[in-house]
Amino acid sequence: MDKQKALLFGSAAAIRLLLFTAFPSLSTTLGDRVELSTPVTSFKRLQEGLFLYNHNVSPYDGGVFHQAPLLLPLFSLLPDASSFPLPTNLLYILVDLLSACALYQIAETGQAVSSRLFTSPRKELRGNSLSVAAGYLFNPFTILTCLARPTSTFTHLTLLQSISHAAHGSSISLLLSLALASYLAIWPLFFLPPLMLLCYDVRIRRFAEKPSSQQAEKPPPSLLKFSVAGVMGLCIAIGILLGISYAIVGSWSFIPSILTAHLLLPDLTPNVGLWWYFFIEMFDSFRSFFLAVFWLHMFSYVPGLCIRLRKQPLFVCVALLGVVAVFAPYPAVGEAGLFLAGLGLYRHIWGVTRYTFLALSTLLYASSLGPAFYHLWISAGSGNANFFYAITLVWALGLIVILADAIFAVLRDEWEKERPEYRGKSVRQI
Repeated sequence: MDKQKALLFGSAAAIRLLLFTAFPSLSTTLGDRVELSTPVTSFKRLQEGLFLYNHNVSPYDGGVFHQAPLLLPLFSLLPDASSFPLPTNLLYILVDLLSACALYQIAETGQAVSSRLFTSPRKELRGNSLSVAAGYLFNPFTILTCLARPTSTFTHLTLLQSISHAAHGSSISLLLSLALASYLAIWPLFFLPPLMLLCYDVRIRRFAEKPSSQQAEKPPPSLLKFSVAGVMGLCIAIGILLGISYAIVGSWSFIPSILTAHLLLPDLTPNVGLWWYFFIEMFDSFRSFFLAVFWLHMFSYVPGLCIRLRKQPLFVCVALLGVVAVFAPYPAVGEAGLFLAGLGLYRHIWGVTRYTFLALSTLLYASSLGPAFYHLWISAGSGNANFFYAITLVWALGLIVILADAIFAVLRDEWEKERPEYRGKSVRQI
């Protein structure tokens, strides 16, 4: 198994390194694509902010740089990516490999098929951990995102690490990883409730498996106390990161710059999301109201999924990845690749899904025509914004169908656990 894992990760690293080396201009070309980079994750904007930082000028004064301050000293240690890109490319390859390793560790825990409150009747169909990692490493969306070098890859890594720590019951490591992910972006905060539920279930399950003599020594805390402690710990960790950022920048100017970019959507550069075109057409008098509605809509999935799928908190995290890929203010195809890789953990329910061919065909259709419609609009001048926005709606439709189908399959799996006599039968109404 170790040889297979080494071969898998080595092949993925070799493919990325070969593409970086054989096509030196490919990273710049892909980095300019709106499908792969957004105003808050673009590597080009990171280079602009890094140039100002190295010349003792605050990168947050111009209103262009909206990325986390901790990225500045990290990339300042590396040579200039425009003249000597190899160290930067190796860093992004390493981040991809670490993300796949986190997915591998999540799959190894078996939480997808057997949690504290639920064990799937299809657990024998559980997928191989290596196949889960391979689904991430060889996903075209993941490879293209790595080549484009957006800073969202660091957010994906820290978020996957937080899920991995939660699946192993390590609350402190979970909070530190989630704090770093939330520091790099805002939407990882939505994952706090399901991650706390997952970590709590793992710790209670371990406590129940201990001998009775050890159980009397350390009784498990209540879920409420555990959650309150987690929220406080996350706030403290984020506060420490903000303090370190203040020491780097020398002022608090980065806070309004980052929060404004994520919450108020000042930059309406086209992307594969649903927000930009809507707010281009929006009257300014209604802008604040609909910003609140869009954020509330995105957050509303968190309590609903946590309550209905309380027995499977890991799947709640995977479902929220799909919600983010569709409804985030600045999504890219990297979020879609992360969501599809997360579905690899639930291979045992693939046989219950209904619209797999339709959804994958829709994604393939949108992936093929999206760049063409953008070219017609921007380069050829023979189209308008409706061309590109229409294909992004098709893209969102494909992801929504996959997400809804996966939720149906998980609910059907739970239902067949309660009523095994109906397994494999078509059920229209209960």
